[in-house]
Parts: sequence; C-alpha cells; structure tokens
Amino acid sequence: MESRRKRRRSQFYKWGLYVLLLLACTVLQTVPGFLQFGQAKPVFLLPLALAVAVWEDEFSGALFGAVCGLMWDYTAGRTVGLLALALMMLSFGVSVASQLYLKLTQTNFALVTAGALALVLCSDFLFYYAMPGYSNMLERFVGYVPLTVLMSAVLSVPLYRAVRWTSETFKIDNGVI
Repeated sequence: MESRRKRRRSQFYKWGLYVLLLLACTVLQTVPGFLQFGQAKPVFLLPLALAVAVWEDEFSGALFGAVCGLMWDYTAGRTVGLLALALMMLSFGVSVASQLYLKLTQTNFALVTAGALALVLCSDFLFYYAMPGYSNMLERFVGYVPLTVLMSAVLSVPLYRAVRWTSETFKIDNGVI
C-alpha cells in the first residue's frame, strides 16, 4: 500500500511523460521532410493515442486521444475537433477491445494501428479530396495512404514500447488507502 503522496507523484510523472511523448510526436510529425517518402509521411499522434488507450483505462485513453486529435487538427490546419473526435472514439474502442478481446502484443498493436489509421486517412481523403472533386485523386490516394499506413504501423512499435514502459514503471498500487 502506497501513501497518497507517492500515488500522486507517480501519476504526475506518468502523465508528464505522456505529455512529453505527445509533444515529441507532434514535433516529429510536423517537421518538414522528416522520414518523407514521396508524398507519404508517417503519423505519430494516432499510434501514441492508441498506445496510451491500450495501457490506461478507457476514459483516460479517450481523453488523451482527444488531446492528440486536437494537436493533429491544430498542426495540420484542419477543422478543429474533427480528428479529435475521431481519435477519441478510436481510442475508446481500442481500449475496450484490448481489455476484453485482444491480447496485448506488439504485432497486434501494429495491425490495430494500421487499421485505425487506414480508416482515418480514407475518411480524410473522402471529405477533403474526393468530395470537392480535385483532379488526380487516384494518384494522390495510391501515393499517400498505403505508404503512410505502412510507415506509421512500423513506427508505432517503439511508441508502444515507450508507453508500456511508462505505464509499468509508474503503476500505482490498487490497494486500500
């Protein structure tokens, strides 16, 4: 059994590290030309939101997913709240699914991340490119979405490991205080 002060300090350190990861992922995602291959660049904020959702409870994961979505909205210059809502719902769903159905492995996490990212990028493509009727839509889709999903899924494994380490290192005792 830990004292309240130790529990509070542990929670402060854990969420402080999550915020530092959020800021680092935001910077890496917005650096021009960083890991860019053709039109595609990896996405770091969605895998981070899903990793926190997997290792924390569903409410905390959904709230952190919304914050990651707001950061992504702000840095991408999109309508504020659209990606925040999408990441909040995805984080909640992945958190519940991982608690009830999924075994927590790095491969499973990479596959779930790839599926969630494909869903988000396809809906983004639909609303921002296909519906307005831009030219060369198929070239843009094929050159951007599959490679972005693949690069982001591969790079989600180090984020998963970092969040797992943070969660396990600063785990609080669930005993009676």
